[in-house]
Amino acid sequence: MSLAVVFARASLGITAPLVTVEAHLANGLPAFNIVGLPETSVKEARDRVRSALLNSGYEFPARRITVNLAPADLPKEGGRFDLPIAMAILAASGQIPIEGLKELEFLGELALTGELRAINGALPAVLAARDSERALILPLDNANEAGLIQPSPARLAKHLLDITAWLHHEAELITPTGMSEQDCQEDKDLCEVIGQAGAKRALEIAAAGQHNLLFLGPPGTGKSMLASRLPGLLPAMSETEALEIAAIRSISGVELNPKSWRLRAFRQPHHSSSAVALVGGGSIPRPGEISLAHNGILFLDELTEFERRVLDALREPLETHVISIARAARSVTFPACFQLIAAMNPSPCGHYQEGYSRSSPEQILRYLNKISGPFLDRFDLSVEVALLPPGELSRPRPATETSSIIKKRVLAARALQLSRAGKTNARLSAAELERFCPLTQGDAQFLEQALHSMKLSIRAWHKLIRVARTIADLEQSADIKRVHLIEALGYRAMDKLIAQLQF
Repeated sequence: MSLAVVFARASLGITAPLVTVEAHLANGLPAFNIVGLPETSVKEARDRVRSALLNSGYEFPARRITVNLAPADLPKEGGRFDLPIAMAILAASGQIPIEGLKELEFLGELALTGELRAINGALPAVLAARDSERALILPLDNANEAGLIQPSPARLAKHLLDITAWLHHEAELITPTGMSEQDCQEDKDLCEVIGQAGAKRALEIAAAGQHNLLFLGPPGTGKSMLASRLPGLLPAMSETEALEIAAIRSISGVELNPKSWRLRAFRQPHHSSSAVALVGGGSIPRPGEISLAHNGILFLDELTEFERRVLDALREPLETHVISIARAARSVTFPACFQLIAAMNPSPCGHYQEGYSRSSPEQILRYLNKISGPFLDRFDLSVEVALLPPGELSRPRPATETSSIIKKRVLAARALQLSRAGKTNARLSAAELERFCPLTQGDAQFLEQALHSMKLSIRAWHKLIRVARTIADLEQSADIKRVHLIEALGYRAMDKLIAQLQF
């Protein structure tokens, strides 16, 4: 038969759309053409496939070969189509049986020797193959990703000859085994942080309600140390959440670690990172740090050192929890539901208290103006992490709460939120706030007066109510009380600093 059809999978965002690989052998001068909107790396498959077939002991047909990758309007890139192209040519030339190919999908890059090399984006392809009820043939090096789905539709091979022997019923392919459930525990404990009771309380509230948090304080006070303890306070990811972030890592080429793949991500990009590195992009769209932090934490240390336009690029994803990257050929959407934690110094010299600061109020204001007001508005809480009082380090330290104790309160508060609204308090819409977070007339007037005196926006009104609702949940209180609103107003350190400098 001079025509054969096999199935493969492209990579589009975190999805893997089906691609039909058609190979036709015609009479005429020998030629090898690939059509169907292939990128340069796919066009180079001609040389890799020819060498792989010859070095595996197969005949490369001396005919006019046309390979079509359909649908034609879907861009194809990478070496993932080497294996399906090779299988289509072998089937069309009668060197392997064509029966049963309609029940299979193939993905893999070929070495010139015929060995199979790992591809990026294997996990989305495995998920798609499971839904289509077809078996997916993958390189052995993708075993970790293929094993995340059990029972797995994938079959693993190390060499092209392994697959052809399997098709001839002469050998068996490897079935991926599931990753063993490892005891994945965070090794950083909040009790290791000396002092900073107010910042620890703010961290607990942020963990309970999934609120964005800004630490403000001089160098060496424990801002980064506090932020790194947040993952130990958060609930474990569900299997769906873990597979979602594993799929993003898969297409990014980040290797899956069996010991930590179920832990929430903690991404800490350098302050010199570009907008593309942070939100994603490129000629072939790839996820950025905000997508790699999906269902986890994005920590921006030295916030004022980031370029203003880079930070402003985060404003829309913080509201929509997705990032859409538009290109001429296609538009790709990546999930970006992350919790933003940031840390910064309050002035160019690092201090603003008398006796420490070397900066004038005007210099401090210019320094703070590096960050736009709308971006600062995205933080639910901003808390001061001050210098420790004299004698704090030398005196015996009293026993403080461990992360495991605080986590129990966080889990109880999260359970209340999910039973009430099906989501965390930070994700409540304005309509849901009115429904689930009602205030008494007196408390509403009190909050409005505070809002006007602190010159806060309407967005801040909603954020204050969300934070107050979380504080009430931590106390297992059915209603938001005045004391909860007062505590929520106490976590506006940035607003207080700016107001103080302007007088």
